[in-house]
Amino acid sequence: MKFFVDTADIDEIRELAETGLLDGVTTNPSLVAKTGRHFRDALADICAAVDGPVSAEVAATDFDGMMAEAEVLAGIADNVVIKVPLTWDGLKACRALSIQGRRVNVTLCFSANQALLAAKAGATYISPFIGRLDDIGADGIDLIAEIRTIYDNYDALTTEVLAASIRTPVSVKQVALAGADVATIPPGVLKALVKHPLTDIGLERFLADWKATGQTIV
Repeated sequence: MKFFVDTADIDEIRELAETGLLDGVTTNPSLVAKTGRHFRDALADICAAVDGPVSAEVAATDFDGMMAEAEVLAGIADNVVIKVPLTWDGLKACRALSIQGRRVNVTLCFSANQALLAAKAGATYISPFIGRLDDIGADGIDLIAEIRTIYDNYDALTTEVLAASIRTPVSVKQVALAGADVATIPPGVLKALVKHPLTDIGLERFLADWKATGQTIV
């Protein structure tokens, strides 16, 4: 499973990119607004910091507006992926952009039927929001599994399942088990994946034993 980071904070992105574990970035207008930077400047810096895809979301809600904004976003860098909402106009834009050879991330997916429509429209990625489903008493992980099953039933559907709205390390494991191709994860949750109390205890013991020998490696 690929790891994308869900942020527009360039410092966090650069830090994670240096680990070699980061496969891409997802942004949205809310995340960019938190940086206080101009959207295009922030996006250009993010695209330069990572080799993988960077999802940049349109703000327009009508087809013509989405297409006009997509043209601007695509011109910022070669690794930009156009992000559109899962609406009729969004699906129309997805289809038109995919015909042009653009990569498209269809976002705000909350049902398997929506995911099927996005795949048929040529989406590169579908973004089911598992955390928001959990908030209303539904099961976000079940949705990932349903979409995976549907996509696997048809060879013609090549859309990747990009699990979004992930809030805990446990959810990362769950979406991986459910068959997600990608998880987009907040920086804090991504860093927390490395943590385990037994790792800390084991390292502490190893260091204590090594110190007792009085030796050095260098």
